[in-house]
Amino acid sequence: MMIKKDDLTGTEVAELIREHLHGMTLNSPLESIHALNLEKLRQPDITFWSAWEGSELTGMGALKELDSSHGEIKSMRTSSSYLRKGVARRMLQHILGEAMKRGYKRVSLETGAMAAFDPARKLYANFGFEYCKPFADYIEDLNSVFMTKELG
Repeated sequence: MMIKKDDLTGTEVAELIREHLHGMTLNSPLESIHALNLEKLRQPDITFWSAWEGSELTGMGALKELDSSHGEIKSMRTSSSYLRKGVARRMLQHILGEAMKRGYKRVSLETGAMAAFDPARKLYANFGFEYCKPFADYIEDLNSVFMTKELG
């Protein structure tokens, strides 16, 4: 699998982002959806990567710079045909490696509190993320879970 920095212009990536946002609407109330659309992922403080197996898109992930020592994981998603094949694990490793190269001291994320998000929460916990209070501009929300990892 190859992970590459992506300019968000490909149709496959746009479709996976649409799928991601649609999945959020199926599992979260509208006011609790923090997933970013294509336009918001193109902001200068966000780096976006896509993962490929040959010509097939396997997943995506993004890292938002909150400040010079703190990053936020955004838009982690695996293509449905590649679920449970290690794509999310590889993408998370890639994002954490980039965060360390940037000199971040901490990486945080927001994900859903519902059962549909159990696999994501387990993955993050396996990588050493711990539950925390809301960070950045987030507020307490029964539908959201906040996690953070100190980088050494």
